[in-house]
Amino acid sequence: MNAPEAVLTRAAAVRVPQITVYFWVIKALSTAMGESTSDFMVTAVPPVTAVIIGFIGFAIAMIIQLRMRRYVAWAYWLAVVMVGVFGTMVADVLHVGFGVPYVASAILFAVALAAIFVVWHRVEGGLSIHSVTTSRREIFYWLTVVTTFALGTAVGDLTAIAFNLGYLASAVLFAVIIAIPAIGFARFRMNGVLAFWFAYVVTRPLGASVADWLGKPTTAGGVGIGSGLVALVLTLAIAALVGYLTVTRKDVSQASVAVARDEVDGRV
Repeated sequence: MNAPEAVLTRAAAVRVPQITVYFWVIKALSTAMGESTSDFMVTAVPPVTAVIIGFIGFAIAMIIQLRMRRYVAWAYWLAVVMVGVFGTMVADVLHVGFGVPYVASAILFAVALAAIFVVWHRVEGGLSIHSVTTSRREIFYWLTVVTTFALGTAVGDLTAIAFNLGYLASAVLFAVIIAIPAIGFARFRMNGVLAFWFAYVVTRPLGASVADWLGKPTTAGGVGIGSGLVALVLTLAIAALVGYLTVTRKDVSQASVAVARDEVDGRV
């Protein structure tokens, strides 16, 4: 392969996974895991220490991911998991630490998300994750992901606590809402990018509500399993699925496969 061809191949390497059923399953598990892990950490250690640990883990995971030139399953999902943990903490700090009402924090994060989408679209000309092939686009992508996790945490707490729906009813509500983009895309030709980000945003409050329902004590409207045990089980499930994808590479785009092959052959 000559130099121009190598440049084109590398530029085409997608840095995020293909959207398969595995993507949505792990994404849902990671949202619930982030919620339960955050809840466990702030009770196991002082809250300030927990937030610092969460930030350090988040920063390390993001550095690892951003140094990758193509999608690598373990690095990508490590970043998602740490975004889930730290994003939950960010939303909780606003409410618990600064007394910001859930409705206000939900609006704040929604506005922030809208602003990121607007800037991303104006700078790059689109919001499709299939075009995440450059460092700048990947930064926009991860800014979006972090904001969706914080937004989802705030919205989940808003419905469960501020609106008094409880965790189980909130989970049912978001399960119904997430069916909108699924049906819209499958039956009514909803724009694929819109359907993806619609579903992506809603998976966060859905997963958080399920995690809270399982982990919270019965006096708080939960099942009472405990956030620590819920976090452990979800972490093991995520690790097993990511390990499977690492071996099978079922979620790797052909562009990334081409770059990996060229790197092994020493042609890029």
